[in-house]
Amino acid sequence: MHVPDGFIDAPTSAAAGAVAAAAVAVSLRGARRELDERTAPLAGLVAAFIFAVQMLNFPVAAGTSGHLLGGALAAILVGPYTGVLCVSVVLLMQGILFADGGLTALGVNITVMGCVTTVVAYTVFRGLVKVLPRTRRSVTAASFVAAVLSVPAAALAFTLIYWIGGTTDVAIGKVATAMVGVHVLIGIGEAAITALTVGAVIAVRPDLVYGARGLQQKLKLRVNGELVDVPAAPAAPAPVAARSSHRTVWLAGLATSLALAGVVSFYASANPDGLEKVAADKGIDAKAEDHAAADSPLADYGVKDIDNARLSGGLAGVIGVGVTVVAGSTVFWAVRRRRTQDVSPVSTTVA
Repeated sequence: MHVPDGFIDAPTSAAAGAVAAAAVAVSLRGARRELDERTAPLAGLVAAFIFAVQMLNFPVAAGTSGHLLGGALAAILVGPYTGVLCVSVVLLMQGILFADGGLTALGVNITVMGCVTTVVAYTVFRGLVKVLPRTRRSVTAASFVAAVLSVPAAALAFTLIYWIGGTTDVAIGKVATAMVGVHVLIGIGEAAITALTVGAVIAVRPDLVYGARGLQQKLKLRVNGELVDVPAAPAAPAPVAARSSHRTVWLAGLATSLALAGVVSFYASANPDGLEKVAADKGIDAKAEDHAAADSPLADYGVKDIDNARLSGGLAGVIGVGVTVVAGSTVFWAVRRRRTQDVSPVSTTVA
């Protein structure tokens, strides 16, 4: 659903850019509360994983494909504020290096794909986990439903923005029907990827899943006919083992991302995605403009001057994962460092 240049007029694009900038600023502050020594490196990996999986377009209908948006996945794994930043980093890398998503439409894309998906998904997710049994399966099920709903919500958000500032005269009702219809199908694919990924991380390190924190159900013991909480056993100090496990998860996630972007992406559907298909069918793309980075050495997810399509696409994917994980990790470590600096004076005073 990467909106290219020319779909939305300049004033509306500027307004969306202001909304996106405000959302990123708020998220930078909110992420300080979400990021710690465990989640800071994971957040950079989540951004790289989203980049990799977005290369894997899957067929959803005749002549149409879809791909992961990633807002639900990021919000559940590392928190909603950090999730907005994860998707924003991905969109920035895609727009600058790969000519995917217009540069003048960057604010629109961050608003639609980053903010709307994250807010809707995490709101639905938190509502479900409060009423479902406090189990890991409930977290996975809630992530599925949240991801399903986040995608048509993003489609509606784009439709609203297009209604305000679209550059072609198209009946908005037809656009809304087409966008929501195809993105409900894409949402099912999004939900499957999100639930599988969240379930896999929970199975190995549930403590790394932000959305699963505090969901452990306390053991009860019947004493004189009354149910009371069982005293928690003291945690066994195993910092070395914990760091080793954390490193294993990170390396496995990075290897998976590289394999998906570098190898599996070659087999992705070549059909246009939901927005591209609707734009072509309804005439939204009549005033689409060439991307400012169309001459980039990595434009269209291929390495310039490499004729072998498999090698070119795979190498571009690997470069994209590497750049995204470095950029994301740098941002999140900086946010984490700022939080530490903010807390340190208080700690010193108390001491």
